[in-house]
Amino acid sequence: MERQIQRKPRILCLHGFRTSAEILKRQVLRWPAAVLDKLDLVFLDAPYPAQGKSGVERFFDPPYYEWFQATEDFTEYTNFEECLAFIEDNMMKSGPFDGFLGFSQGALLSAALPGMQRDGLALTRVPRIKFLIIISGAKFGGPKFAHHKLTSNAYSSPLECPSLHIIGETDFMKQESTSLLEYFVDPFVINHPKGHTIPELDEKSTEVMLGFIERIQKTMATADEQIYLNAET
Repeated sequence: MERQIQRKPRILCLHGFRTSAEILKRQVLRWPAAVLDKLDLVFLDAPYPAQGKSGVERFFDPPYYEWFQATEDFTEYTNFEECLAFIEDNMMKSGPFDGFLGFSQGALLSAALPGMQRDGLALTRVPRIKFLIIISGAKFGGPKFAHHKLTSNAYSSPLECPSLHIIGETDFMKQESTSLLEYFVDPFVINHPKGHTIPELDEKSTEVMLGFIERIQKTMATADEQIYLNAET
C-alpha cells in the first residue's frame, strides 16, 4: 500500500565565501511563509575563519567563514578534503538530511556533491542526496573554477538529482550559473533581476519554488518507500 510521507524536506544550508550561517539565514528567511513553512532548514558555519576581507562587511557583522581556500586563479585548492569531512560529520550529527541549499561558494560545493557521492568520493556515510537548491552557483571544471581531483568526474554523466537554480541577471556568476544547468536533468530555474545575492521571491518565483518543493516531496516519498520495503523483506 502506498505510504504518504508528510515530513518536511530537511535541508543543510551552505553559505557563501567569507560570510556565515547567520547571514544566509537572515537572507533566506525573507522568503514567503508559504515556502518556509514547507522546509526544515539547518544553517551551518563553514569550518575556517575568513582569511581575508569579507565582501559583506558593509552589510553584515562578523564573524565570517569560508569552506576552503583557493589560489587567485582558482586552479588549486586547500582544505577541500577537510571541508567534505566536516560537512559529513555534521550531517551525521544533525541529520539525516534530504538535500542541500548553497549560495556562491556553498553553491559551487553543493552542486558537485551528488556526483562525488555517486562515485564514492564524498558523503559515503550518509544517505543519498535527494535534491539541491543552488543560488549563484558554478561548476568545478567550468570557465572560472578548475577541478579539484575529487570533482574531476562529478559531472561526467547527467545528474538526475532534482535541482532548483536561482540566477541573477546582473550577477557576475551568471554565465557560470547558466552553464551549470546543462549538467542536471530537467532543472527548475528562477531568474531574478539582481546581482550576487539571495533574492526575495516574487509571486512568480514563489510558484516555481512551490512546484519544486512538490517535486522533491515526491522524490522523498519514493526514496522513503523503498527504504520501508527493503526493511520489510
